Amino acid sequence: MGNNYQYINRELSWLQFNTRVLQEAEDETVPLIERLRFLGIFSNNLDEFFKVRYATIKRIDLAGKSAKSILGGIKAGKLLEEITQIVIKQQSESLEVLEKIQNQLKEHDVFIINEKQVSPSQEIFIKDYFLTVVSPALVTIILNDLKELPSLKDSAAYLAVKMIMKEEVPQQGISKLLHRHVRERKYVLIEIPRSINRFVVLPESDGKQFIILLDDLIRFNLKTIFNIFEYESVSAHMVKITRDAELDIDSDLSKSFIEKISESVKDRIKGDPVRFVYDMNIDEDTLSFLMGKMGIDSTDSIIPGGRYHNRRDYMNFPSLGKEKLLYKAIEPLPIPGLVLQGSLLGRIAHKDYLLYAPYQSFAYVVKFLREAALDPKVRSIKITIYRLAKISHIASSLINAVKNGKKVTVQIELRARFDEVANIRYAEQMQQEGVNLIFGVTGLKVHCKTCIIEREEGSKLKKYGFISTGNFNESTSRIYTDYTLFTGNQELLKEINKVFDFFEINYKVSRYKHLLVSPHYTRTALLKLINTEIENAKKGIQSGIKLKLNSLSDFTLIDKLYEASREGVKIKLIVRGLCSLIPGVPGMSENIEAISIIDKFLEHPRVFIFENAGDQKIYISSADWMTRNMDLRVEISCPIYDEEIKQEILETFDISWNDNVKARIHSLDQDNAYRRNDKAPLRSQFALYEYYQKKLENYKV
Repeated sequence: MGNNYQYINRELSWLQFNTRVLQEAEDETVPLIERLRFLGIFSNNLDEFFKVRYATIKRIDLAGKSAKSILGGIKAGKLLEEITQIVIKQQSESLEVLEKIQNQLKEHDVFIINEKQVSPSQEIFIKDYFLTVVSPALVTIILNDLKELPSLKDSAAYLAVKMIMKEEVPQQGISKLLHRHVRERKYVLIEIPRSINRFVVLPESDGKQFIILLDDLIRFNLKTIFNIFEYESVSAHMVKITRDAELDIDSDLSKSFIEKISESVKDRIKGDPVRFVYDMNIDEDTLSFLMGKMGIDSTDSIIPGGRYHNRRDYMNFPSLGKEKLLYKAIEPLPIPGLVLQGSLLGRIAHKDYLLYAPYQSFAYVVKFLREAALDPKVRSIKITIYRLAKISHIASSLINAVKNGKKVTVQIELRARFDEVANIRYAEQMQQEGVNLIFGVTGLKVHCKTCIIEREEGSKLKKYGFISTGNFNESTSRIYTDYTLFTGNQELLKEINKVFDFFEINYKVSRYKHLLVSPHYTRTALLKLINTEIENAKKGIQSGIKLKLNSLSDFTLIDKLYEASREGVKIKLIVRGLCSLIPGVPGMSENIEAISIIDKFLEHPRVFIFENAGDQKIYISSADWMTRNMDLRVEISCPIYDEEIKQEILETFDISWNDNVKARIHSLDQDNAYRRNDKAPLRSQFALYEYYQKKLENYKV
């Protein structure tokens, strides 16, 4: 907690966000397999948190720096302890939730079995599967004679095996009892292969479905693995290590940026350990042997866990053909007036259009680029890329455009956390095909999401483009909610062109009349917009602020929102993730309400709405209200000028705001209480789909 309860520490607030994800796994109204997948999301989130945030605080602590101001008033060492205690509690709760879900799955004839529950008929399948699929992929390391442990992969799961070897014939003068104390113990690590599905579906029997985890399938086959050894007993317990994922980028000028990022990603596997999770039933001698070999110490987060780790794999738990245990898939809707079969550019020339994925089809983004790639009049395409799908139609459309003689410029962010390898692969592929690649600005990540094309129309070049709150990624577009504005507004597009000029010539900082661009203008522009609301409130003129964000942690902006609240400005915040602002505190924030919505889809758009004396100013943005988005990244916040789209954003914000099923209240207590009232139940994500269905029906009429 911050000094005078002014701010909530961002790490502790983030852990509360992950508690909300865990609440979804606990929620009896969520379909069972989806609940398992939420457990996977919870676990995956935690892995990334330790690799990035915990590792950063550990660095601060080890450097002996006083960082109370940036950590919200807490010393780094104390914060590390607090995080570990919260995570131990969360892990314990998540294990209880997992056990409950597995018991409920049995009621639907789905059984997750372990190696001791295998039937004779399943044994035949398991042994064959092990020999043909698993055994060739196993990495098995005998540790006893190694001077130092091989570098364990970050977040990979390992079975720590202990073999107690058979007694040798007692030597003269040594009693059996004494000999028993010096029996040899062999310690072994088996890496659980990531290339094989963690959940092995066994043959159906009497209408019942059986699944065994890969770890238990390996445990079942320990005798086969160690058949050359004479041992008396063998045991296996899971361990996992999480490493600091910060990239240390080489300053060698002779290396290309791709080379530097590639090398630093490779170095990540040697990052310092920051978390060690182990099966709480592991033998003490095995645990101390491993920790000694790994160099784990008291500044690392050492967390006793259950029998299984890497529960992030539950994100990909098989559907098993059980539709009743899954969310009903929705069919993304078309945008009224924008037909995928016709020319998009012809329509966008006359009017702006807004896409809200996944309620509406992301195919419009791909169609825009495909059309630009084929249109003989299109001369150039410029686009920013942060995260792409594994098989990306975006990338293939850009390559197609080059083959058709267009000049294609791609700003690709090679430092997109945990997508570095994929982005390097795409960068090399596009470079080979003749795409002009830009690798951003020194010291800044390029996080804005935009595209602009130039088309020859008569004697002029006309611009078309789109600006989005999320990534151009077909896979995540099915589960992330995001706005994308398609526009032919020449004033806006000229300013987007200036952002691309900045990528090419970093010292050239342009002025912008319409866009809010980080790192140069977003913070000052937002402070000015809030000040306008403060002045209007003082004059008794219509005022108010509505924000939809993923994260809110910038103290300067929070202080300005507190000031606005004290002056009577009503503020509504929908903040999905971490929220360092404390709403509802008399004398500080009594005019601020804040909620978080966690549901079927991941809430991802950033929207800023300022009442502005009745003439509302509305922006969609790639930027959260965090210091990094204001000062350390290139971000674009784009004003909405089309009156119909303005109305649509206001209406969709209000639908989200009125959620009383999946909305939780941000508060000083951080208890993640659900918002409940006497109104009819409104589940905003389901209501939004109905909203767009009606919009489509009314358009057809």
